[in-house]
Amino acid sequence: MSYKLGIIGAGKIGEALLLGAFARRLFKPEEIILSVRSEAHRADLHERYKVESSLDNRRVAAESEIVILAVKPKAIVDILNTISGDLRKGSLLVSTAAGVPLDIIESRVPGYVAVVRTMPNLAISVGEGMTVYSCGRNVSEAQADIVTGIFGSVGRVLCLEEEHMDAVTGLSGSGPAYIYIVIEALADGGVKMGLSRDVAIEMAAQTVLGAAKTVLVTGEHPAKLKDQVTTPAGVTIDGIMELEEGGLRVTLIKSVMKATERARQLLHK
Repeated sequence: MSYKLGIIGAGKIGEALLLGAFARRLFKPEEIILSVRSEAHRADLHERYKVESSLDNRRVAAESEIVILAVKPKAIVDILNTISGDLRKGSLLVSTAAGVPLDIIESRVPGYVAVVRTMPNLAISVGEGMTVYSCGRNVSEAQADIVTGIFGSVGRVLCLEEEHMDAVTGLSGSGPAYIYIVIEALADGGVKMGLSRDVAIEMAAQTVLGAAKTVLVTGEHPAKLKDQVTTPAGVTIDGIMELEEGGLRVTLIKSVMKATERARQLLHK
């Protein structure tokens, strides 16, 4: 058999990419094969999506034109060693493993395999992800376009040089966790001031979503948009003063820095 797309590790990322590909009609169910670790998971995926599924990673590698490795960083080297000899000539191998550089991946697969390293974030599960990718030495423009299409089905996509990938991990990869804390804290503030918990969470989440969309749609610098909300002697400037005194800005900067440093160590843990 021959499939256009194979996904090794159909967990949250793999399943999100599958759903995005279906939504954009990039692939038909009969063009996709998945591999997972348990028979129960395999049967569940087959039942829900009507795609071929297997417990054999080597089969996915041997029968797919595009192979997405949606696995944890600590597992990727062992999996590469297992499937290396089965990858087809001219195939495209896409990794979503944080902190694993292109040279590590390329050193473990034949030279005729094109390799792309990606860093998606959790929001791809709701179609609003941020994915950055870097291309290895054999990747053609057409193959890069394929990657853009697949990950573009679940959010925004950027192509950057690999030297930036650890910073990408620290910012957009880990970033949703930072924003969940911001949403929770805003909601706590609303509860403190008398709002119910469910109302406060909905308001906080929509406020963050709306603010983010305004930045992306208008293209304006966040500082300029902040100034539009902040009227002279108004209520917002008092709130901003509290944020600055509490060190929110510096703390978020340090969070990105710390996560970036950690990303550089992932493969060695």
